[in-house]
Amino acid sequence: MAELFAYTDGACSGNPGPGGWGALLIAREGDRVAKERDLKGGEAETTNNRMELLAAISALESLTRPSAITIVTDSAYVKNGVTQWIHGWKRNGWKTSAKKPVKNVDLWQRLEAAQARHDVTWEWVKGHAGHPENERADELARAGMAPFKPG
Repeated sequence: MAELFAYTDGACSGNPGPGGWGALLIAREGDRVAKERDLKGGEAETTNNRMELLAAISALESLTRPSAITIVTDSAYVKNGVTQWIHGWKRNGWKTSAKKPVKNVDLWQRLEAAQARHDVTWEWVKGHAGHPENERADELARAGMAPFKPG
C-alpha cells in the first residue's frame, strides 16, 4: 500500500499582489516513488496566506477517493489554523478570540470540507531550507503565479 504525501506552498509578489500556489503529490511505496503529480494555479490579486490555503485545498480536492495523506506545508498559518484555531473560530461563529471576523473564512471552510473526506496528517517544515519537495512546491507556486505577473 502506497503512502500519500502532498507538499504544498504559496507565493505572492507583493502582499497583496499576483500570487500562485503549488502542490506536489507523491505516492511512496517504501523508499520508492510510485507516482507523482504536480498541481499549480494562481490569481492576479491575492495574498500569500490565501495561496498557502489554496495549495492545501487543491491537493485534497484533487484526490478522487477518500485517502490517508500527509500534507507537508511551510505555512504555520495553515497548519496551526486547521489543527488548532479552526475549532475556536467555529465555536465563535467564525470570529477570532478578539471578536473580529476570521480572515479567509471562505478558504478555511473549503479546507475543512476538503479534509473531512480524508485522514489527514499535517506536518510543518521550514521553508527555503533546502527541503527538496518543499523547494519543488515553491517552484510550482512561482510557476502558478507567472501568468499573473505584469511584464
